[in-house]
Amino acid sequence: MIKIKENVPLSEWSSYRIGGTASYFFDAEDFGGIKEALEWAKKENQPVFILGGGTNLLIDDKGFRGLVLKPSLNFIEAHSEEIEVGAGVKMHDLLNFTIKKGLSGLEWAGGLPGTFGGAIRGNAGAFKGEIKDVVRSVKGLDTETLKEVQRSQKECRFGYRSSIFKEKNGAEIILGATLKLKKGNQKEIQRAIEEKIDYRLARHPMEYPNIGSIFKNVAVERFPKNNLAAVEKVIKVDPFPVVPTAYLISEAGLKGVALGGAMVSPKHPNFIVNVLNAQAEEVRSLIELVKSEVKKKFKIELEEEVQKV
Repeated sequence: MIKIKENVPLSEWSSYRIGGTASYFFDAEDFGGIKEALEWAKKENQPVFILGGGTNLLIDDKGFRGLVLKPSLNFIEAHSEEIEVGAGVKMHDLLNFTIKKGLSGLEWAGGLPGTFGGAIRGNAGAFKGEIKDVVRSVKGLDTETLKEVQRSQKECRFGYRSSIFKEKNGAEIILGATLKLKKGNQKEIQRAIEEKIDYRLARHPMEYPNIGSIFKNVAVERFPKNNLAAVEKVIKVDPFPVVPTAYLISEAGLKGVALGGAMVSPKHPNFIVNVLNAQAEEVRSLIELVKSEVKKKFKIELEEEVQKV
């Protein structure tokens, strides 16, 4: 019989250190625990929110009235160049595993926060790489039928920072996935990962609680043609041609703008950082201000990358 906790502060589970309490909370360490928790929620008529690593997530100051379920499936199994990874594995631990085994294909993810399940859900990417590039298949759980679902890479419908799991919004829980990597030189793999970590530390505001990039970069094809000349010099490939949102926010004069304890980072303006016990409402207001000012200057609607609950 599982033991579900009550009135758990969610700020402790958020990389933002923001958020109220969950009425109920369960950290599931195995598949059976996940099913039991979902059965309990259905019996008690409680809504369910699936919590990953607490990154890319803005939790409301009022918390969540229902069950917060954290699938902490923490396993990595190697089968030559294929590895099976549980959704609860931290990306940091997964990368250390690839170094140890001399497996290449995830070097771009050096310094990526959060869990493997979260990376699958949002098709995490950086430095011209994306998680979809190495996914062979994903195992999930239908929260309504409580039956396992096995999806091929194609069936996951990966897109730019999206997947079928993100579209389903909690209706299908990611349990784990099989990745196809390649044998490589252990030292070169480690060096490439450490380079990415150093890059993030130098350019991202890691000295403050944050949840990563707030907005997606803007695909060049979406950008107004009559405004392209103003941004041509900063266009980059990620993994297709995009205009960096950080540049747009900076050009809109928003670096360092603060509201309460939340601030648009002067170091990387696509981050809104928690500098002084920020409230979720303050972050939301800054997000809306950024969207409004960027639209006013560049006639483009920014798309949020952050999930709100």
